[in-house]
Amino acid sequence: MHRASRSRFILSPVAHAALSLVSCTVLGLGHGGIAYAQAPAALQDPAKPPVTSVPGSIPRRDALPGQLKSASMLAEQPPGGPGIELPTFIFGDRLSGRPELETVIDGNAELRRGGSSIRADWLQYDQPSDVVKARGNVRVNSAGNLFNGPELEIKLDTFEGFFTRPDYRFLQNNGYGVASRADFIDDKRLVAYDANFTTCQRGEGPSWMPAWIVNASSIKFDKEADVGEASGGVLRFMSVPILAAPTFTFPLSDKRKSGLLPPTIGLSSVNGTSVTVPYYFDIAPQRDATFAPTIMSKRGVDLAGEFRYLERNYRGELRASVLPNDSLRDKTRWSYNYLSSGSFNTGLSAVGGLGFNLNLNRVSDNNYWRDFPSTGLGGGSNVLTQRLLTSDASVSWGRGYFSTTLRTLKYQTLQDVNAPIVPPYDRLPQLTAAYTRINAPLVGVDGLDYSVTTDYTRFESNRLLTRQPNANRTFALAQISRPWIRPAGYITPKLKLNSTAYQFDGPLINGARSATRTVPTFSLDSGLVFERDANFFGQAFTQTLEPRAFYVNTPYRNQAALPNYDSGLNAFNFATLFTENEFVGNDRISDSNMLTTGITSRLLNPDTGAEALRVGIAQRVRFKDRQVTLPGEVRVSERLSDLLLGASANLTPAWSLDTTVQYNPKTNISERSTVGGRYSPSNYRVVSAAYRRQRNVSEQYEVGWQWPINDLWGDKGQDLGAGRGQGAGRWYSVGRLNYSVPDKKLVDVVVGLEYDGCCWIGRVVLERTQLGTSARVGTGSSSSTRILFQLEFVGFSRIGNNPLKTLKANIPRYQYLREQSTTPSRFTNYD
Repeated sequence: MHRASRSRFILSPVAHAALSLVSCTVLGLGHGGIAYAQAPAALQDPAKPPVTSVPGSIPRRDALPGQLKSASMLAEQPPGGPGIELPTFIFGDRLSGRPELETVIDGNAELRRGGSSIRADWLQYDQPSDVVKARGNVRVNSAGNLFNGPELEIKLDTFEGFFTRPDYRFLQNNGYGVASRADFIDDKRLVAYDANFTTCQRGEGPSWMPAWIVNASSIKFDKEADVGEASGGVLRFMSVPILAAPTFTFPLSDKRKSGLLPPTIGLSSVNGTSVTVPYYFDIAPQRDATFAPTIMSKRGVDLAGEFRYLERNYRGELRASVLPNDSLRDKTRWSYNYLSSGSFNTGLSAVGGLGFNLNLNRVSDNNYWRDFPSTGLGGGSNVLTQRLLTSDASVSWGRGYFSTTLRTLKYQTLQDVNAPIVPPYDRLPQLTAAYTRINAPLVGVDGLDYSVTTDYTRFESNRLLTRQPNANRTFALAQISRPWIRPAGYITPKLKLNSTAYQFDGPLINGARSATRTVPTFSLDSGLVFERDANFFGQAFTQTLEPRAFYVNTPYRNQAALPNYDSGLNAFNFATLFTENEFVGNDRISDSNMLTTGITSRLLNPDTGAEALRVGIAQRVRFKDRQVTLPGEVRVSERLSDLLLGASANLTPAWSLDTTVQYNPKTNISERSTVGGRYSPSNYRVVSAAYRRQRNVSEQYEVGWQWPINDLWGDKGQDLGAGRGQGAGRWYSVGRLNYSVPDKKLVDVVVGLEYDGCCWIGRVVLERTQLGTSARVGTGSSSSTRILFQLEFVGFSRIGNNPLKTLKANIPRYQYLREQSTTPSRFTNYD
């Protein structure tokens, strides 16, 4: 027998042999230190330098005697696997045993191997069977998961064994519980009997009880799949049972798993009371599906589903629903939305790369947008978007400087007899091809940018509604420019030539069935950049002054007889003021002889380059009338355009301001103005406001916020960081209000409350969506109102509607109260 006082041993293949040669080795390190071991000289090859081993690192043979080589960082996953035998470290007050048979540690016993450690009052390690027996205040740390109890027996290499009367705490979600017994299947799986589970952290007082808890006859914990399965389990919230089943599963992290999702209960002014019970299918790591039948008190049973896939070169999502017999409409209702995209690199330079995009949307009837406003099929709450559903498919190819795309685009227009829409033109098909060079030589001139783009499109729509013939349109656009760019400024002359040909399926007003148009354009873009050091508000900045001048000359070509398939007037903003064509699309090319001038000044942080302030002004001078117009418009004769003024400020991290004003100097009236600002002094505190006005068209105020209500009585909470809330027992007000001045009412409303109970979160959100625009323009004024509620058991499950998407989409810079951004490290609970 060998005995040592407060000894530390490393039991490895080398150390086992060492124990047979020497009685014991005492390493003079304090308790909890890292042990280093050097093999005895008798076991080393005399022709090689000594081998120094460091736990968690690969031994180095270039170490000189007496030198230690440390690893650069602690490994999140300790080394292991076939052919790698990890050393076993033992510590204690009194050590006894027989070499290569058993080791007994009595008093402050500790054993370590890899990412696991065992502490106890008494510990016995049997080396031939690799079994550890421990008694008295046993504590196990397995990769950050903690277990405590009076007695343990476990096989180290497979982590098979049992623990009597343990309590446990898991690293991933900080959930914990107690059991009468726990059987370890391996280091990732265990079964706890007469067990419970919660994520509510212990409060003060002997009468404290968790807000929610799962009690079960047995709970299987699978840390590899991050799934818990309770048999004979009951979920209690505030001591009230809300879920009981012979067996049910729950997540131990955000990892996906198949099974029933929490039911959704909703109240809607359109559909009545609705109950949805979704089932989730975790088909494969790159595929999943959800089936979500919904019972609606006013309509019937809606069968909805979703299928998603994500591969290396392509991805997609299919959503569909069928309502076999809508009680309100007395017909079958259905919808589908299919999104898919992908790209394929053939790996052959002579072949090039291929890509495709699909966006297919269809519904059963014209009233679908009004009856089901929250399906998201139309892309949001915008009424026009909900009523114009696209089916868009394209295939593209590119190689070197060449690219081409074949596209088909077809609209489904949901008509309203009170507000009919002139349907847009389908493109069946559209074929484009382009050749583009940047900074390339041409005819002995270097540094040229040039391109040629061609387009063939077949435009089709209802001629009775559009009142013009359908057509085949072909155009070619060639352009060449030579930029000169220097730190102090730039100048870019450009030449463009646009040639277009039409073939109509019916005669125009002048009887023609075809038409052609060729228009050249010359433009000259130039700008300067001045900089200086400045000091404002007690802070150093780099101030810039950036004047810009843009001249364009396009001769007049009579286009009054040409139909309009895709052209419209450009919006008046800083981007479009410096473009050659005043129209978007290719059916109208504006005749121009005009100069746009502007000046911008910015304040930049000299260390980071971040923009603190930007102010700008621009105006266009027209030297002749613009005669090319859209149908129903008159020629433009004003020589000076409106003034465009803009400013944005981010002088402090908490404040940001942004404003744009279109000012008419002749009438001294603002034609259009937008003013917006945001105040966000810390996480979970944000208020944003905006004012938007377009004269004789619209005027709206908008306010959005997320703010702790506890601030009203001086409870400022804790700064725990994003995704962790601000502490338990806090109320948050969230919302967005959109008020229309002409209508004198709120047109869109999202208002709600959130309560953070630390281990649970409650949410109630009222959402009112306007389904029609103002009655002043004859489109009707209907709305949909629904109430969303959710009870979230942190680290366990959510029950109820999911208002989080609604809040995220409507409130600028809204933050989730719980959102795990990083995976917890095992060193968080390091012993």
